[in-house]
Amino acid sequence: MPEITLIAPSQINGGEAGGFPMDEFPLQFLAQGDSWFSIGSIPPFLTSNLFDKMSLSKRAVAVNCARPGAELQHMTNTTSNRTFLQLLNGKVARRWTALLLSGLGNDVISAAQSPPSSSAGTRLLAKNSEWATATGASRYFSEAGWQTFSQHAADVFQVLVQSRDKSAVNRGIPIVLHTYDFVTARNAGAGAGFGPWLFKAFTAFEIPAADWDALAMLLLARVRDLILSIAATDATIHVVDTQGTLQPALKTDVGPTVHWQNEIHPTRTGYRRLGDVWEVQLERLFCGS
Repeated sequence: MPEITLIAPSQINGGEAGGFPMDEFPLQFLAQGDSWFSIGSIPPFLTSNLFDKMSLSKRAVAVNCARPGAELQHMTNTTSNRTFLQLLNGKVARRWTALLLSGLGNDVISAAQSPPSSSAGTRLLAKNSEWATATGASRYFSEAGWQTFSQHAADVFQVLVQSRDKSAVNRGIPIVLHTYDFVTARNAGAGAGFGPWLFKAFTAFEIPAADWDALAMLLLARVRDLILSIAATDATIHVVDTQGTLQPALKTDVGPTVHWQNEIHPTRTGYRRLGDVWEVQLERLFCGS
């Protein structure tokens, strides 16, 4: 099966003569998102992204607007994402087969970085003075902060849907997003001073290392539930549920493992395994099988 062709927005050349031959592809996707759609390490060649070697039975092209570190709230920002919005609902918009979205991963990682000095409603983690007497990883959550985050995520996603529907050309097109697999809080950054993320956050909140694995799993499970709940509000939204696909790293691993290049980004092998799950869903949705 032919691999999905990945191109930058600049290659379309505004639809003018000499631009990329979009019309040769029956499936035309507009992609937006974070590092899982772009790069996850420095230097970039150390890993890949979810599109690597992804194949479908029909020829497909994906115009990729993703960039590392992007958060969902910034993806529809009219200042920083003019190109994406122009392709979605602006003067150079075309009818896309679907919008492929990798979002909320960086949002939750960023929210987890809020320090203990922040108010309970603006951080995901609880200070040790707030830990409940009950056992289990949930006692390390700031429930007030999680409610703030959940509502913010739902609101921002609604802005994305409104942006899609702003112009008749792409009103109601399918949106495909994904869940995130279980990461392990460990001292494994992405290079050039990026990360680690949860390792630093859990350390700052003095969370016992023995509970790190359970807390990270619970955090990503909550993110999965949040994504599924958002998708349940709109029949045009589809979720590729990849959680539980990869082999988690050990918290003692400081370098790449079989499926994880660093704390929060998969290896090429890991992305390929996740891509297998994506292929099944995209094939079912857009290739008639």
